[in-house]
Amino acid sequence: MLTLPRGVRRSALWITTLAACLFGPVAGGQEADRTKQVLVLNTSRQSEQFSQVSEREIPNLLAAGIGQRIDYYTEYFDANRFPHPQYEKVYVDFLRQKYAGKHIDLLLMMGNVAMEFVSRHRDELFPGTPAVFYSLVPPLNRPANSTGLVNTLHFGPSLDLALALQPDLKHVYVVSGATPADRGFENQARTEFSRFERRVEFIYLSGLAAKDLEARISTLPPHSAVYYVVVSQDAAGENFQQMAYLSRIAAAANAPTYSWADAAVETGIVGGRRRDQLTLITAIAAVALRVLRGEPADDIPVSSPDTDVDSVDWRQVHRWGLDESRVPAGTRVLFRPPSMWDQYKGYIIAAVMLMLAQAALIAGLLVQRAKRQQVERELRGSEYELRGSQARLRVSYDRIRHLSRRLLGEQETERARIARELHDDVNQQLTILSIELDRLRADQLPIHSAEQLSRALERTQDVSTTVRNLSHRLHPSWLQLIGLVAALDSLRRELPPAHLSVAFAHHNVPAVIDQDIALCFFRVAQEALGNAVRHSDARHVSVELTGTPSSLELVITDDGKGFDVDSVPNGGLGLVSMRERVESVGGLLEIHASRASGTSLRVTVPTRTAESAPVGMASV
Repeated sequence: MLTLPRGVRRSALWITTLAACLFGPVAGGQEADRTKQVLVLNTSRQSEQFSQVSEREIPNLLAAGIGQRIDYYTEYFDANRFPHPQYEKVYVDFLRQKYAGKHIDLLLMMGNVAMEFVSRHRDELFPGTPAVFYSLVPPLNRPANSTGLVNTLHFGPSLDLALALQPDLKHVYVVSGATPADRGFENQARTEFSRFERRVEFIYLSGLAAKDLEARISTLPPHSAVYYVVVSQDAAGENFQQMAYLSRIAAAANAPTYSWADAAVETGIVGGRRRDQLTLITAIAAVALRVLRGEPADDIPVSSPDTDVDSVDWRQVHRWGLDESRVPAGTRVLFRPPSMWDQYKGYIIAAVMLMLAQAALIAGLLVQRAKRQQVERELRGSEYELRGSQARLRVSYDRIRHLSRRLLGEQETERARIARELHDDVNQQLTILSIELDRLRADQLPIHSAEQLSRALERTQDVSTTVRNLSHRLHPSWLQLIGLVAALDSLRRELPPAHLSVAFAHHNVPAVIDQDIALCFFRVAQEALGNAVRHSDARHVSVELTGTPSSLELVITDDGKGFDVDSVPNGGLGLVSMRERVESVGGLLEIHASRASGTSLRVTVPTRTAESAPVGMASV
């Protein structure tokens, strides 16, 4: 034995202590910060939705739970399709070589087959690695250093839902497979179904060959239903994936099919008490996090969380003509198409707000008109008082006219704002939505999905066109750019339907027209042509714009059924709006109509320069 001098030993001790103080925390921090390695052994196929959802959700839940990155590996052990021993031997060699040198912190075993595989080869593949398992049945022998979840299947509640949807149900055909595990699930179903035997007859189609089974369930009598338990293998020895074969059963049966299948899986069944995948995956991740944080797996009790939820497929309910009102309260309804409100809620709200804004403006005009009429009646009550208060009447009249002009200006300003919102925001979003839908349509989709996408694209484009036209009608921003003549000619081309002919003529129109007068003429023409389209049943309408040295005149005539001007209540909102606009620019509106000769409208406005425009008019 080598003996060091005392001084050397003392120095070595100090150096060792100092190194432990300096590098010990670093080593511990490196161990704590080391990326956790998680390996999943899954006996479901990678194409199954449960595998896809767990592959997407569990790594995120684990990383968020421990606050660091996770190296997440998934291996699929397809013993159903490859049951011979050579496959397992090759698979063990594959895992040994692939994960040689890697320190696996946690092993997740999805399914009984995975648990049995790990029990046989754990010592040679992953010795000492803690494990979390997920199974439909309790394990006969819980592996050492492991914990997990047992999601026991319940068959009876699904039949409660079937009886609620089909109160006249008389025959239930129970489908199960030929393996011992399948027989075990069948025995459990028989036990749970015993309480229904007084209400319905149970016929157990157990262990049949797939061809014979599908032929049998395609000719079921009326008032029947099919209940799928589990089919892993048929009488001919053919192996099946449980969810994939359930879709074949539902497609072959001539009666509604029920089962316990995962609620998120699209299998073609009507429904049942079904497992909620996200709730189940969250529960698995919670147990795995406890192990990753250092809690011994053997100290964590095996749990059996209730992740089942009653759910129905809305499409299958309607396919079989079942009454949707019989769906029990609290049942989750899947694959229900969105309503018109869900699809166009934003546009509906915008349209309602627009109508309310217009109604408020119109109400304001009517209130001011009523006040003006009241003042006029009071002043006309006495000739003496009228003579003595002409000055006050004139002031009041001018004030009301001024307020009317301001209201019209505010109305045009609000219309311009709403038009900009519709054009620059809503219409742009609809355009982007159309592009995205068109891009999706280019992908390889099932025929029915492609057709639905094409119809959605057409409806989106129609809504976009409607919003754009509404924006243009609300605020003709191009009136300043192209002038009154071109704007009226454009209105003539766009507004009327095919059966109505509109002729437009103009004479001696000044090149420069005050914007308030131009807007007044355009709005009057817009309202008059709209009335002709909606009410007159006319076939021909003529619009004539004529300029003189001192005035500008617009005449609109149609050959429709006409109307009695004096019989229209309060003059009609459209006529009130036109009259207010014309009076706001100092013009005169004349309307001549009869039941025999149609309607003629004449607007005459004295021309004026921009400097002579009334104070308070809004520039649009």
